[in-house]
Parts: sequence; C-alpha cells; structure tokens
Amino acid sequence: MKHIILRIFLATVASFFFLTTQAFSQESRTSNSGQLEVVLPNYHYEYIPDFTYEEVAKRIENMESEMDFELNDRIFSFIQYFTVRNREYMKMVLARKEQYFPMYEETMKDYGMPVEIQHLSIIESGLDPKIKSHMGAMGLWQFMPATGREYGMEVNPDIDDRMDPEKSTKAAAKYLKALYKMFGNWEVALAAYNCGPGNVRKAIRHSGGKNTFWGIYDYLPKETRSYVPQFQAMLYILNHLEEHNLHLEEPSYPMEYEQLNFDKTFQLKTLASLTEVCLKDLEKLNPSIKQGRVPESHRSMSIRIPKSKAFFIKENLAWISDSLSKAAPILVASTSQVETATKGSSPQQTTSRIAYKVKSGDAIGTIASRHGVTLTQIKQWNNLSSNLIKEGQILIIHSNSNLSSSKTIALNSDNPTSSKTYTVRPGDSLWMISQKHSLSIEQIKRLNNLNTTQIKPGQRLIVG
Repeated sequence: MKHIILRIFLATVASFFFLTTQAFSQESRTSNSGQLEVVLPNYHYEYIPDFTYEEVAKRIENMESEMDFELNDRIFSFIQYFTVRNREYMKMVLARKEQYFPMYEETMKDYGMPVEIQHLSIIESGLDPKIKSHMGAMGLWQFMPATGREYGMEVNPDIDDRMDPEKSTKAAAKYLKALYKMFGNWEVALAAYNCGPGNVRKAIRHSGGKNTFWGIYDYLPKETRSYVPQFQAMLYILNHLEEHNLHLEEPSYPMEYEQLNFDKTFQLKTLASLTEVCLKDLEKLNPSIKQGRVPESHRSMSIRIPKSKAFFIKENLAWISDSLSKAAPILVASTSQVETATKGSSPQQTTSRIAYKVKSGDAIGTIASRHGVTLTQIKQWNNLSSNLIKEGQILIIHSNSNLSSSKTIALNSDNPTSSKTYTVRPGDSLWMISQKHSLSIEQIKRLNNLNTTQIKPGQRLIVG
C-alpha cells in the first residue's frame, strides 16, 4: 500500500514539473545575448468592471435628470443584465444611438417633455425602425396600426409611417404627453404606453387608488412590471458608459437630406437610376414607402433626397420629373417566347418575327432603321409608351422578309440620316431641344448614348 502511495506521489510531482516546464517554455524565449526573456501571455477578453449596489445607488443619486428615480433590486438586476450578460445588445444600441437621439432630443424639447423619454425607444425596438412584433406593432416606437392612425400616421398597403423615424417619434411624443396628462406621473405614463391606459386604471383600482408605478406594480401585467425598470436601467447605463467599459466604436450617423416633391407616381429604383442616387439611400431616407413605389394616392408626398444630390436634382427637376412618368418598364421575354420569335414565319408570310436583344449604345430609332420598320411600329409591337429602352431588353420585331438586298444593306448601315436628326446650334441646350421635339432630356440622352447634358454647336442628335 505504501509503495502504491509513493508511486502516485512521484507521478504527481513529475507531472507537475513537466507542466510547469512547458508553461515556462511557452512564456519565455532566449534573446540574442543568450539571456532568458519572459514573454507575457496574450489574453483576448473584454474587461467588465465589477460594481456594487451601493456604488450604483450613489451614481443615480448624483445624476442630473428630469426623471428622478431611486434604485431598487429590480432595476439593479436589469443594470447587471445589460452591462454584464448582454453587452452585445448594448453595443448594438450604441452603434445606432447617434442616428436617432439628436432628433429624439429635439422632438422631446419641442413637446415640453423630459429628454430622458428618448431612452424608451431602446426598450421598444432596440433602435431598429423596421422591426415588427408578433402582435403587429411596428417601428422605433412600436405603434399598433390603430394607434398609429389615431396619432396622424398613414398605415395602409402602400405607405406605413410607423417606419418613418421622424413621424413616429412625433406621434410617440404626442401619445406619451397625453398619457402623462391622464395619470400625472411619467413612470405610470410609460406603463400605460406599454400595456394601455385601461390596464393601468385597473391596476390603480386594485391597489386602492395608488398613483405611482411602484404603488401599482403588483397589479400590472407581467411584461409591464419589467418594462419600466428596463427603461430606468437603460437611463442609468447610458449616463455611465465609462464606468462599465462600454464604448461607442463604430457609430452610424443620420444622413443629411432635403425634401422634394415630384407630384408623380413612380418607382424609387427609377429615380435612383435617373439621378445616380444609391437606391439603398433612397429607401433608408423614405422607409414609409412600401414595395419601393410612390402610389397614385400619395403622388404629392415629399421625397427625401441625400443632400449631396439635392442641388443636381433641383437644377434638373423638369426633365427628371418628365422622365419619371415616361420611363418604360423593362420587358422580360421568356425562353419560349424568344425561341418562337426566332423561328421565323411560314413561306406564305411576308414578315418574319424576331427577338432582338438591346445592346449597349442602342437607340430605338437606329434599331428600327436597321430592320426596315418604323419607331412607332416597334413601340406598338412591344407595348412601349416612350422611346426609352435598356441594355438586355428583348424587343419583338416583325421585319419585312421581301426587302431587296440593296435595301437591306442600306438599312443595316449606321447611316444617321435613317433617323430624324437635329444639328445643335449656338445657344442650344438639351432642354430647349427636348421642348422643340416633344421629348424628354433623358430620352434624347438615351437615343444618342449621352452620359451628360453637355452638347456643342454642330453636333448631330437623333430626335426621332
């Protein structure tokens, strides 16, 4: 028995010596001079400061806030949750904060409310303007459709203002101020925002007429009992980020914009294409617009445009607006349609039906000339409302098979006289030329493969 114990002891010592030697060898190296240098291990972890209930209570006591509150175990537990266990959520909030809080603060001041109310949006949506709850609440302030409409927001299949940060924030301020007037206490107003004024009145009755949040706490719905303490925990944390080693690393800021009215129904992607504005920027600035389309019922609505592009669009508003309404849809031909079109006609027929794929630089007038047909015919065959075509678009053309060979050669040449042309005169502009020939500037640009609106005297332009 003694021998067994001795063997175990010796094995343990040897193992300890081996591990110690390995650890030491990993944390040290020999320098060029032969001396042993200690290499400190590289730990990758985030430092989370420790804190006590008393420390947090003292910080809250010294906070300058229009909404005073006292710490309790419920609030403290949420402070621990957000600063220790769910720091990733806080980092997400901090990354989005600067995008909305300046606007929040201005709105709260305009409505004579404590600016701290802005923190409620974090609890509601995590500062995600497009988030939707399983109950159907939408946006930064999580309005239900009926309440949204009650406070002046459009909610229909085409437009949903609940996703608009500015409109929904103003609606939230109005609603919260109405709830404050109803109950005379901001904490109770916040509770009513979450569960509805009816549930709060019921809680007040069951509590024997108490009118504070903690007085009616036990009689409120379970979710609401956590709702207000979370708001207060968030209010404390955002005032003490440094103490909890929470830093704003990659903030996002609001995009500067101007508002323009096109008074038309159109697709945002069409506007983006005409103006070279990023489509995602247009969608982000106009989140109320569903399905990327300004509907006929809201044609007079103002569209937010990135400020960097506003001057160009205002300078060219006439032709851009004209092109928005005349832009042709992209025709998509199925494989079977293209195959049928390219098979040609029977011997008895005098025309052959072909499918032509639009190439870069093509204009509808030149395509018509090459195939011995008129521009009007191509538009009729393809149900086009304008002369606009796009690269890759499939055009169905009924070309005359009885054309003489000499005529065919002439039609397939790039002779500009086969289309209606105009020679630019001194003082001319694309706008003036477009008015003379009942075309939009964009149409002239497409017919002539122009990338800019700059033209010079003597230049020949296709205008039909």
